[in-house]
Amino acid sequence: MLKNILLTLLVLVALICSKTFAQAEIVTPELETKTIVPVPVPPRIQMAILLDTSGSMSGLINQARTELWAVVNEFITVKRDGMAPLLDVALYEYGCSANRKSGYLRQIVAFTNDLDKVSQELFALKITGSSEYCGTVIKHAVDNLTWSKAPNDLKVIFIAGNEAFTQGKVNYKDSCKAAIEKGIIVNTIHCGTMEAGISGMWKDGALISDGSYLCINHNSKAVEIEAPQDAEIVKLSGKLNSTYIAYGRQGKIYMSNQTAQDNNSRRLSVSNAAGRAATKSSTYYRNDSWDVVDAIKNNKMKLEDFKDTDLPKEMQKMNKDERKAYVEKNAKERQEIQKKIQTLNQARKKHIAAEMKKLAGADKSLGSAMIKAVRKQAETRNFKFEQTTQK
Repeated sequence: MLKNILLTLLVLVALICSKTFAQAEIVTPELETKTIVPVPVPPRIQMAILLDTSGSMSGLINQARTELWAVVNEFITVKRDGMAPLLDVALYEYGCSANRKSGYLRQIVAFTNDLDKVSQELFALKITGSSEYCGTVIKHAVDNLTWSKAPNDLKVIFIAGNEAFTQGKVNYKDSCKAAIEKGIIVNTIHCGTMEAGISGMWKDGALISDGSYLCINHNSKAVEIEAPQDAEIVKLSGKLNSTYIAYGRQGKIYMSNQTAQDNNSRRLSVSNAAGRAATKSSTYYRNDSWDVVDAIKNNKMKLEDFKDTDLPKEMQKMNKDERKAYVEKNAKERQEIQKKIQTLNQARKKHIAAEMKKLAGADKSLGSAMIKAVRKQAETRNFKFEQTTQK
């Protein structure tokens, strides 16, 4: 009897519990969802410049030295999807007798945004040799430079010289095919007549790799037009240097090179120095590897990350707040000077463009050939130029 009563009670309890559980509201905690916004990656322009430094090419090297800043400045206003691109420049020499074991070539500078370094090396080049192996140097650039893998980034090689494109053990056709398979355009610049370049297979090399075939007079002096704004721009360039704060063991060396390349440019002409100053006022002149202001601006370093011993003596004596104020002061001054240079440079560019139209044959130099080709090729990758300065 007692056993039956207990069994009945257990059944009643089970029924009550199951009913309560069925009627109860089941509450599950809501999972917090976060929207991850991808950081936009700036587009990139990569240019590898391959220069023949054999005995007859002194004029070509002088043009390269003179027109470096004009080529870089062509991209100051370019954007894609509203973003300014990053610019990488690499420099090779080929035809140099001192580099026989490597196929008479030398990688002078791998891809870098240190434009002062590129300028330094251009001024250090020496003319010597006679064996110009185009296929070999193109292959080395294709295989050994760190090329972007983004399909819409602009990747170009400019090779300039005057001997047959067919020299050397490496077939130029294989090198050019390997380049375009990686999305690298090869532009050939023959230093001589159109006909000689065609028979020497310079045009064929460009056609294989979707590039432009161009001819220049490498012995002519690059055209430089002085503008009324030049002197003031050069003066502002000197003031701009005072806003840089060198850090690290190599900081003072880089800062010294900045001044040295200013002087190299100034020795060429006031116009050239003004062109360099225009580059220094742009986003392409990045020195975050040695300058505190750029390192912080470009998110390479935070102010608190710098060791006392890496900072200049005047900053070592400052406390945290004083350092912050000092860096901000220099950053503000730099921005103000850069804006002044940019405003003056707009007027300068209009003056130069008007004067260039009056000159016959002014577009037959290395720099003008590079600008002509790279503008066209950049537009195929959806880069937009705010102003057209090259006709």
